Amino acid sequence: MYFIDVILPIPIQKLFTYSVTKEEADFLQKGMRVAVSFGKTKMYSALVFNIHQTPPKLYEAKEIHQILDEQPIVNEKQLKHWEWIASYYMCSVGDVYRAAVPSAFLLESETIIYRNESFINTELLSDQEYLIYEALQRQSQLTLHEVAEVLDRKKVLPIINQLIDKAVLHVKEEIYETYKPKLIKYVRLNKNYKSDESLQELLSKLSRAKKQRDVVLTFFQLKTEKKPIKAKVLSEKSGVSAQIIKALVDKEIFEFYHIQTDRVQFKGEENPLKNLNEYQIKALSEIEESFEKHDITLLHGVTSSGKTEVYTKLIKKVLETGKQVLFLLPEIALTTQIIKRLQNYFGNQISVFHSKYSVNERVEVWNNILQNKVKAQIILGARSTIFLPFSNLGLIVVDEEHESSYKQYEPSPRYNARDAAIVLGKLHNAKVLLGSATPSIETKFNTTQNKYGLVHLNRRHGNIQMPKIELIDVKEKRRKKEMIGHFSDRLIQLMNDVLEEKKQIILFQNRRGFSPIVECTTCGHSPQCPNCDVSLTYHKYNNQLKCHYCHYQRAMPNSCGACGSSTLDTKGFGTEQIELELKELFPNHNIGRMDSDTTRGKFGYQKIIEAFEAQEIDILVGTQMLSKGLDFANVLLVGILSADTMLNYPDFRAHERAYQLMVQVSGRAGRSERQGMVAIQTFNPYHQILQQVSTNSYEEMYTEQLQDRWQYHYSPYYRLIKITLKHKDYVKVNEGVNWLAKALQNVFRENVLGPTAPAVSRVRNQYIKNLMIKIPPKQSLAKTKEQLQKVKTTFEAVKEFRPIRFIVDVDAY
Repeated sequence: MYFIDVILPIPIQKLFTYSVTKEEADFLQKGMRVAVSFGKTKMYSALVFNIHQTPPKLYEAKEIHQILDEQPIVNEKQLKHWEWIASYYMCSVGDVYRAAVPSAFLLESETIIYRNESFINTELLSDQEYLIYEALQRQSQLTLHEVAEVLDRKKVLPIINQLIDKAVLHVKEEIYETYKPKLIKYVRLNKNYKSDESLQELLSKLSRAKKQRDVVLTFFQLKTEKKPIKAKVLSEKSGVSAQIIKALVDKEIFEFYHIQTDRVQFKGEENPLKNLNEYQIKALSEIEESFEKHDITLLHGVTSSGKTEVYTKLIKKVLETGKQVLFLLPEIALTTQIIKRLQNYFGNQISVFHSKYSVNERVEVWNNILQNKVKAQIILGARSTIFLPFSNLGLIVVDEEHESSYKQYEPSPRYNARDAAIVLGKLHNAKVLLGSATPSIETKFNTTQNKYGLVHLNRRHGNIQMPKIELIDVKEKRRKKEMIGHFSDRLIQLMNDVLEEKKQIILFQNRRGFSPIVECTTCGHSPQCPNCDVSLTYHKYNNQLKCHYCHYQRAMPNSCGACGSSTLDTKGFGTEQIELELKELFPNHNIGRMDSDTTRGKFGYQKIIEAFEAQEIDILVGTQMLSKGLDFANVLLVGILSADTMLNYPDFRAHERAYQLMVQVSGRAGRSERQGMVAIQTFNPYHQILQQVSTNSYEEMYTEQLQDRWQYHYSPYYRLIKITLKHKDYVKVNEGVNWLAKALQNVFRENVLGPTAPAVSRVRNQYIKNLMIKIPPKQSLAKTKEQLQKVKTTFEAVKEFRPIRFIVDVDAY
């Protein structure tokens, strides 16, 4: 007997064993997919992890349904990396498998039910059974998912089973392959015709069909270019419809054939790399020296110092050795600009992988990397790119390594792509380069502990000075009545000066929508989200109130829901309100807005960035998307409209994050010819972080924050594991979290914080409670996790607590 252990894409810790025949066992390899049934009705595409001859002890092994691959789609090193992610971040390998592969690879059964036409006796049916029967009168088939929606309940299998017993339904399991290669239709002459003699013969044959004659003439014109001729091009060039070409195929004059192509192709020509200045050359040689001693090096370069040009030189050297390069970016918005820059140098060797691409496009990138094709030598992407099937990585570049976007919060695995990339580098013996103008405190700390190398790049490209930063006291301006809407007279004066010079402006406000709170001026009531403990944000462009947590939305009311008064006022301001104010203040200039409302589509970012680069937009308003590494040559002024919202945030990293965000946004100013200006509006201009931003003193901020972290026991000295409990019943969550806190305090004593409720303590009708475990420097992380796993298993064994969602987040920052 032969058996295989498989990874199922479900959040269960262990592997499952299925039986296979000898022939199957000989054919199968680790990393191939097989279709297996799990539970009563579910079908999954599982990943082969082991092939052996030991039967499972506790259950009878089922047989597999079919083998889905000719070749493995996942390689050995990848599986090792997945196992590390699962054990470090305390989740199952199934979670990692589900997160890693494009959903087209996760064939899942959609159990489909059909109505039995011969059934007529409806009196036998209960109310709920009749609902399903009625739904099937209107639709020929339903999936289990749709049945659950019709009945508005999760457990529908018992009812379906009763209906099958009563012969009301048939059931059919369908496994479907969602990836279809993109085929392009081409046209060629039918074999019966030799090319040159046939033209006269054809034209005389088609003397009456004028349009068909035109098509044949166009075909022979295009044929001179010696390229395959696309059906679409032929129809456009000859000005006829596709039907006429089809008619010629039916007459056996032409024939169609298909060529498979990739959906995403970069048409780049390879230009020589730019020459580096003396500071970049020095940084490059220091990085190479550092790589001899350390596998990981931090490049701490001020904004606009030309870090990307240094990366390109390193990438070129690694490509020459025949190895792959992974280039990680925190934000999809950034990929648009960097792709352009890298395409100029490396042409078609680039592949891009992120969530704005369709499933099919992602499958293609996956396959190209698996086969180590030429076009997959440099892989660019956001955090999920670390899961791809690399075979020989030589270099990993993590750009803007301090960014919190590298951390995945929901769903599991809750990994940090920067840390996972470092482990990936170790598995491939690849070098890792972290780049940032404002490194995270943990990374900087690792350089002082000699774990990472450190290289500085302190001059801006072209020796332009760092931007001049001015703090504007809003409290004082309000007192003197010098504010116009949300703009101080000083900021408007600076904006007018810049616009007169035909330069551009970026304004930063880290809130989208028009206004975060709508309030009744009579009774003070403000509309709340029915599913979350949070007030609804007003979006003016479609006159709606929206919840930014669960996407609930409704129309803006005309009167107060509590007292009926029609005096509704808005409090606070978002990017949309700023955009409208700017249109009144600067009616003759073009205003653009970049936030997640305006960048919905696949090319949303690209359109706005290209319009701004082409100087079609004079003032660009945006959220934190703007702060990340974008390079606009013509921007002279950056305005931060409300610095205080970033500083007054209940998180031990608030000050570090605020410093990073403000310095990064400031770095967008004055990048090409001359020194830029930054204006920061604040109620508290003497705040130490704002003072440090205005003098660009990273070291001062770092030293101060380190002292605080040591004093209050936070990272980088203490590790953190955050535990979150969620359930729709408040009492249940409360009981659960109190029991858990006691159990954890027995093990970890005073290093348990909580239980606490987060700032938004109910999201999507689930109440949330948090606990935090701090792990002192000398305590073993592995042992701590073992203990936590034991407590978790005990917690889940208690019947009352079983329905509570138990979420573990390791390094929750």
